[in-house]
Amino acid sequence: MTTASPHAGHAHVSRGNVRNAAMTSGIVLFVIGVLGFIPGITMAYGEMAFAGGSEAKLLNVFQVSVLLNIVYLVVGGVGYIMSRTASGAREFLMGAGILYLAMWLYGLIVGPGEYGANFLSTNTATNWLHFVLGAVMLALGITYMMRRGDEAHETT
Repeated sequence: MTTASPHAGHAHVSRGNVRNAAMTSGIVLFVIGVLGFIPGITMAYGEMAFAGGSEAKLLNVFQVSVLLNIVYLVVGGVGYIMSRTASGAREFLMGAGILYLAMWLYGLIVGPGEYGANFLSTNTATNWLHFVLGAVMLALGITYMMRRGDEAHETT
């Protein structure tokens, strides 16, 4: 005799899970944005530019600029606010995931050059950070959306 639910093979993603995922994502992004403005944690802080041409590196790895730090702060704050409801959390995770994947693609296309089209001042490490952030957030949003679809079919 088995006591496993019929959905034991599926990941269980509840409203609380998606809200926690969005809140955690928002806090992580906000902290990244704050750390980008702290000398010592951000190396070559004096070389930070508003946009293109910034030489500052968070943790001496991820190239940042004032504009990129502001993006992290704003998106993080939005994530924290939208995590108050399950639907808002899902929308945040999917939207921010798409945004960071778009930033990753943009970084790949323009390359890590100091000036020109690289107005966010990203390097290869920053681009791959954006890929990881985007992929994880989008996957969490889609997983919750799929789970909600399964629940709708069960009730009909």
